[in-house]
Amino acid sequence: MAPGQTPSTRAKDSDRTDTCQILDTALAEGQLSMSEHADRVKAATNAATLGELRALVADLQTANAPVQLPDLRSPRRSGTRAGWGIRIATAAVLVLAGVGVGWGLYGNTDSPLSFTADPGAKPDGVAPVVLTPPRQLHSLGGLSGLFEQMRTKFGDTAGYRMVVYPDYAVLDRPDPGDERRTLSYVYRGGWDDPSSGARGSDATVIDLAAFDVKAIVGVLRGAPESLNIKPGDVTSTYLNIDPARDPTTPGAPAISVNVSSDFGSGYIALNPDGSVKRINYP
Repeated sequence: MAPGQTPSTRAKDSDRTDTCQILDTALAEGQLSMSEHADRVKAATNAATLGELRALVADLQTANAPVQLPDLRSPRRSGTRAGWGIRIATAAVLVLAGVGVGWGLYGNTDSPLSFTADPGAKPDGVAPVVLTPPRQLHSLGGLSGLFEQMRTKFGDTAGYRMVVYPDYAVLDRPDPGDERRTLSYVYRGGWDDPSSGARGSDATVIDLAAFDVKAIVGVLRGAPESLNIKPGDVTSTYLNIDPARDPTTPGAPAISVNVSSDFGSGYIALNPDGSVKRINYP
């Protein structure tokens, strides 16, 4: 966000994305629970003003976040006509100076104000590159594609845990430079730069992709009905992949599908093959 903005300034998509990154870091650091994180991300996605976004992170420690939100200033209430006149005159001078410099560097006409031979309009032979990373992560192709993105980025699908939302995911992996630290990555069509946090004493590295993706996606799609939550009441749905605590299956992932609504939340605990371990109704 640019300096000088006020709480009532309308938010851009980039402002909402920055706020979500701060909330992702807070989740990884344990400042927010999963349900709090989901609620705040939803609010950030729907926020209309910068003041609404600032309120969502005001109580968080944000020093380790990959982005920072600047302080918002109170709106100016008055100004003189002379001050505005000076600003307009200065802006006009800067525009003309920029035109002259651009013409001097790139122009090929007899005047800097002649734009009939714009070098940017000439054919350059560069073909467009269309990026198609997986985005709908609660689908068979999306979840499988997410693990392919992991293999491409890291060379494997190992990690301490991963939380998969419909359109983004949060991944915790070991810090190769310090075994006492954890690196937390956020996937939104690509892997953001990680934030670092302390490694928990019970953190265990497992193969996060070692489960029947098709079976889990099927349970994921039917989770609201399985938990007796009306689809129209659902506020968030996410998939947790953690190390299993069952001593008879060391190294296996524990899967849970979590569904929240304004009337309660529930989850379905699953084995890697998609069979049910427990249904916790709202």
